[in-house]
Amino acid sequence: MTDIPVLSSIAPFAETSELWFVDIWGVMHNGVRPFASSVAACEVFRKRGGTALLVTNSPRPRESVGKQLDSIGVSRDAYDGIVSSGDVSRSLIDAWAGRPILHIGPSRDLPIFAGLKAQPGATIEDAEVSVCTGLYDDETEMPDSYAAILEKLRARDVPMICANPDLKVERGGRIIYCAGAIAAAYTALGGTVNYAGKPYRPIYDLALKIGAEKRGAAVDRDRVLAIGDGVATDIAGAAAFGIRSVFIASGISVRSDETMDHASRRLFANDSAAKPVAVMKDFVW
Repeated sequence: MTDIPVLSSIAPFAETSELWFVDIWGVMHNGVRPFASSVAACEVFRKRGGTALLVTNSPRPRESVGKQLDSIGVSRDAYDGIVSSGDVSRSLIDAWAGRPILHIGPSRDLPIFAGLKAQPGATIEDAEVSVCTGLYDDETEMPDSYAAILEKLRARDVPMICANPDLKVERGGRIIYCAGAIAAAYTALGGTVNYAGKPYRPIYDLALKIGAEKRGAAVDRDRVLAIGDGVATDIAGAAAFGIRSVFIASGISVRSDETMDHASRRLFANDSAAKPVAVMKDFVW
């Protein structure tokens, strides 16, 4: 395997790109506070004429994500727009308008249904589809907590829409599980799951469209760079879409006592695996 370069600055890749797809959780903030170096890097890129889109697997619509970023303290000067898994999942959800829908997830994710004809309210027993946006209480629950619910849904072949393909994220130094972990457990039972967020194509198609609109012209994929900390989402999704990526180390993939070279070899050792063009311990200019 060819060693993947370990960078101390994103600047060299800024020179060869005009549009960034930047992951949010684990790259721009840790769920509690912003990463100042990441915010600054995006601000510099934009001042130099680049366009930075925050492309996230958050199950909320972009407006709700923006408000969350405001509350955490991520400056709006760091990005030109937001593309969320919640945005691209809404068309999947609205196809079930008029049918009984079970929502699996916290009430803070309910904005994903705002303005749709499809609305939640069904029970496990009468649902014809489930929409999973996360765990009801991700501070105390684990994917195993949902075994009984999933078994009941699987017994009736109820399909699931997963609005956040992430398996887990780091919140203030703690690892918490996301909707993707519930979806993976359902798939293991033989259940059907539909996705739209990273690493799946719909979110990238939308991001490229919005990026072109922001720049006022089409953007060649070789001028797009994805920046993220998810191996199976950010890195794999970028590769499948035909764009370059830079991997940012975070607690979801890299151990605190692990060197970047070792982590890179461990995570990207498989010759058939999607690989980033570089890895970074921190996202800095």
